[in-house]
Amino acid sequence: MLRRQQAQAVVAARKTIVEGAVGMVEMALDMMSAKKMVELDADRRAALVSNLMVVLCSEHDTQPVVNAGAQHQ
Repeated sequence: MLRRQQAQAVVAARKTIVEGAVGMVEMALDMMSAKKMVELDADRRAALVSNLMVVLCSEHDTQPVVNAGAQHQ
């Protein structure tokens, strides 16, 4: 019985984390669009959303990555 309660608590916590992360990603995309910071095509938007969701939902600290490649045009 205790394991079931623990599992339910973990699932509920994860749901809350994901809901919060989705809200933050939506807010970030809206703010960047409103401020005309950057124009993203569908692929880049999907990559940004994916990266933000990983960072916001991860249980581990993030590691910065330096992209030394050419920028897309």
